[in-house]
This record gives sequence, structure tokens and C-alpha cells, in this order.
Amino acid sequence: QVQLGESGGGLVQPGGSLRLACVASGSIFEIYAMGWYRQAPGKQRELVAAITNGGSTNYADSVKGRFTISRDNTKNTVYLVYLQMNSLKPEDTAIYYCKSTGSTRDYWGQGTQVTVSS
Repeated sequence: QVQLGESGGGLVQPGGSLRLACVASGSIFEIYAMGWYRQAPGKQRELVAAITNGGSTNYADSVKGRFTISRDNTKNTVYLVYLQMNSLKPEDTAIYYCKSTGSTRDYWGQGTQVTVSS
């Protein structure tokens, strides 16, 4: 099994920045990709950004040029994934979830709230 824990959410003004972090532990050797998803009230969960073990990335059109996903998979016991969010907009307000994609199944974190408001 893989355990995921997110941190870094909070309240920020429009135009501000936040950095989210996700720590994956457990059977991290199974992981071949990690992603950030978000779900706003009344909306479906959507992909924000994803990254493979090889470093290939994929972004939602709505965050391209503003968000950057990165990872550190060099440690033996944990797999770290970050989401740097700049130029935040009110429409970025959502619960942000970390997801691991593995050879046997996917796992989700509990989520961290991001609120962009003045």
C-alpha cells in the first residue's frame, strides 16, 4: 500500500503564491506517476498537473504557465511531489488532492484546502 499526505494549503489573496507538498510512503517502488487534482464545490474532480518517474509533465490548460509540478524520487523511503502555484486566481479555490499511480492501483491523499480570496 501507498500512504499519501498533503500539506501547504491555506488562504491567499489573488495574485499570490502557495506551494503544496505531498509525501508518499509505503510501497513507493510501485509508483510510476504522481499527480495533483482539485475539486471545487459543486464540480467534478479534475487533473491539475501530473509527473512521471522520468520527469514528463502534463498540465491542465487553466494552470499552464502559473503552476509547476516537481518531484523528488531519490529517497529510499518517501516520494515527494510539489505543486508551486503562482498568480493564483479565485477560480483556483478548491480542495487539492495528491494521487499516486502504480503498477497495481492508484491511491489518493486526504486533500488540502486552497482558498484564493481578498
